[in-house]
Amino acid sequence: MPQQSKPVSYGGQAVIEGVMFGGKHVNVTAVRRKDGEITYLEVPKQDKSWVMKLRRIPLLRGIVSIIDSSVKGSKHLNYSADAYADDELEPEEKAKQEEKQGSGWSLSMIIGVTAVAILSFLFGKIVLTLLPVVIEDFLFKNAFNNQFLHNVLEGVIKLILLLAYLWLISQTPMIKRLFQYHGAEHKVISAYEAGEELTPENVQKYSRLHYRCGSSFIMLTVIIGIFLYSVFTYDSLWERMGQRLLLLPVVLGVSFELLKITNSLRDIPVLRYLGYPGLWLQLLTTKEPTNAQVEVSIASFNRMRELDAKLANVSTATEVPVATFDPVKG
Repeated sequence: MPQQSKPVSYGGQAVIEGVMFGGKHVNVTAVRRKDGEITYLEVPKQDKSWVMKLRRIPLLRGIVSIIDSSVKGSKHLNYSADAYADDELEPEEKAKQEEKQGSGWSLSMIIGVTAVAILSFLFGKIVLTLLPVVIEDFLFKNAFNNQFLHNVLEGVIKLILLLAYLWLISQTPMIKRLFQYHGAEHKVISAYEAGEELTPENVQKYSRLHYRCGSSFIMLTVIIGIFLYSVFTYDSLWERMGQRLLLLPVVLGVSFELLKITNSLRDIPVLRYLGYPGLWLQLLTTKEPTNAQVEVSIASFNRMRELDAKLANVSTATEVPVATFDPVKG
């Protein structure tokens, strides 16, 4: 399939037994069911005008994008989890569940998923920000007075905790498969950007690592934090922790902008190395996918592009259905 000279920059995420891709007008998740069929969740984008305006403001757009992606991604992850659980139910139990739940998402369900997504994101970032501070202070408080060195050690501890956590969860079968689908998502995007026809054989030739991955963003927040925190001095542990919380939005915003820069420079021989720390972290957060997993990723990507083209001519949000659940496309 021929591609345009400058392909659109698509993104996505792995879900349980599937992949979600986001287009300009729609987000699509494809999930491999237990019987081998692929089912889809298709959610047209209906961003508020004020959100779109915030997405154009440097530094602030990074925070908005992260929270927005967490909220939308949680809906798709929840869909995949429901599909997985549904496949494990006996026919009698499945019938009872369908009677009890009805069809579609209620407003309370949507609000609930949104709240959980935001709180989970904030809790994770706060814990990973403050825990290294406490550990570093406990271990090295009286060892020396150089605050920059304390910040470096704080960053090292944060990185160790992050790597240990990722390695630990990657040992579980479900997370390992999730990371395989993460690799399949990257391969499909890379193959598309290279202008390849999207077949499992073609896609498998590409790396499971990609510059625009959220894993690269996480690595950048650790590095940026070390230097940004060093601009400010502190007199106590509590003051140091308070600074970290206040500067967290700045770290996220700067890291987002730097990620965009490193991605735009990845074809320049020397400057492309700026993105390497993030790629190294992806060695943990991605695994080599099977052909069957790549097929699901391709199905999600193709369906997203198909719907994106159809929705491109829709002028009002009221003409777009809120969501489509579980239609079998193949």
